[in-house]
Amino acid sequence: QGKLVESGGGSAQAGESLKLSCAISPSAYFSRTFPNSVGWFRQPPGKERESVASISSDGTTIYADSVKGRFTISKDNANNTLILQMNTLKPEDTAIYYCAATRLGSIAPALVPRFFTYWGQGTQVTVSS
Repeated sequence: QGKLVESGGGSAQAGESLKLSCAISPSAYFSRTFPNSVGWFRQPPGKERESVASISSDGTTIYADSVKGRFTISKDNANNTLILQMNTLKPEDTAIYYCAATRLGSIAPALVPRFFTYWGQGTQVTVSS
């Protein structure tokens, strides 16, 4: 069973950067032995949850069009941590950001919340203009 804990949210001005981290257990999520996908989603105020980015155990990454070229998803395998580097932030990036993981043995076929089983508690990101 996956356990995810986000950190690194906060406030930023438009154009600035923030880095989000998500500690994920078990460590099998950082091994190629067990197929899996981990990713980031966000929920802007008053809106539905939307996709941000994912990375699978085979190295495949998927990005939402709204963040392509600005956000980078990566894994810190030594520390069992999922990273989301967010650059050139915009006010519309304001949201609660959640990290999520599939069941071990399953790779998400698309960046869609229903394919992800385990979720963190979320961390707030606020970008002002």
